[in-house]
Amino acid sequence: MTWREHFDSNTLSAAQAVQKIQNGHRVFLDGNASLPWALVNALIARDAELKDVELNHLLVFGEDPFADCTGMRNNAWFLGPGIRAAVNAGQADYIPIFLSEIAQLVRGGDWPIDVALINVSPPDRYGFMSLGIEVSVSKTCAEAATLVIAQVNEAMPRSLGDSFIHVTDVDCFVTAEEPLLEIPVKEPTGVEMEIGRHVAALIPDGATLQMGIGGIPNAVLAQLFGKKDLGVHTEMFSDGVLRLLEEGVITNQKKGLHRGKIVSSFAMGSRELYDYIDNNPIFEFRPSHYVNDPFVIAQNHAMTAINSAIEVDLSGQVCADSIGDRIFSGIGGQVDFIRGAARSPGGLPIIALPSTAKGGALSRIQARLTPGAGVVTSRGDVRYVVTEYGAVNLFGKNLRQRAEALISIAHPDFREQLRADSPWV
Repeated sequence: MTWREHFDSNTLSAAQAVQKIQNGHRVFLDGNASLPWALVNALIARDAELKDVELNHLLVFGEDPFADCTGMRNNAWFLGPGIRAAVNAGQADYIPIFLSEIAQLVRGGDWPIDVALINVSPPDRYGFMSLGIEVSVSKTCAEAATLVIAQVNEAMPRSLGDSFIHVTDVDCFVTAEEPLLEIPVKEPTGVEMEIGRHVAALIPDGATLQMGIGGIPNAVLAQLFGKKDLGVHTEMFSDGVLRLLEEGVITNQKKGLHRGKIVSSFAMGSRELYDYIDNNPIFEFRPSHYVNDPFVIAQNHAMTAINSAIEVDLSGQVCADSIGDRIFSGIGGQVDFIRGAARSPGGLPIIALPSTAKGGALSRIQARLTPGAGVVTSRGDVRYVVTEYGAVNLFGKNLRQRAEALISIAHPDFREQLRADSPWV
């Protein structure tokens, strides 16, 4: 049977395809901006027939589509606003795990995936479909799953790299074109622009960047137009890289690995970004177990990892996934990139955050972490910490010196109290 015959003979409606999901199945869902909605909606329609179906995924935007389901339960590696309340109420679950190690989990044999629901581009003339803007853990989970159901979507760009799955490795297909989720560009606040200014001042020409999405990454990118020969190796990126590419600031010519390429595992942004990615050889999408591997990251020149935090204590411990004992997001790739950057020649591991929360009522630099807060990045891993009041390097500093440095970039309204509460100053 040719790949075309396999494709045609196994093309079903969404309702027919999800009939293959049975009670007790563990189901992986393509996440972030790539959720396969035709398959998801068909699965939701079967809720009354199902029992004990476990849904594994990364971030799902918007309201939880499974909120009213009784036969299915989220078990997520990263939380979005839609399932945050459910996790903290015990109605859904969260798996703390480094993004780089999810592949080890699903390949190990002790945590099998029964079904993978993925969102792909139409097959090329050789029968290869691209996972497009969401390669991350999707490729690995599809390879590990017993049954793979692909939504074949004309709107999915054909990203290049280690991003393909062949028709013959998929069990059934649902052809359903639907727009990909677009994430509006967040304009930085004044505080975020100040943070961006301090971060940008640390970045040398020829550095390789990792950044996320949101106000602080956008503020940093907006202040890099005087730099030369920057490169990108990042778990994800958004529209902010496009102008730097077009202006020749990002050339990827000084990278220690994959010279000339932007390496990433997923993207979220506008339709303009997705169209720019389509068949563009400058982008190389690879799974997270490669992109987020600290030993891979460390091979880049002046690897600059820019990550955020919910709070930092005066010893340098970083909480990034919870507010007290309430889970807020996930571990993601922060530790992967902080450790990789620390081992890169001239590397810059950076934690960047506003100095306050709740409209200025709460310091995000604390004498001690909020009771119940989880440490995502240990104080031994933390080097640069940046707020709108400056940047400090904690590497090699003792606890007293760390406390003094962090108090110096806390909001002035809280410095006296921090000094009084510190066990080290």
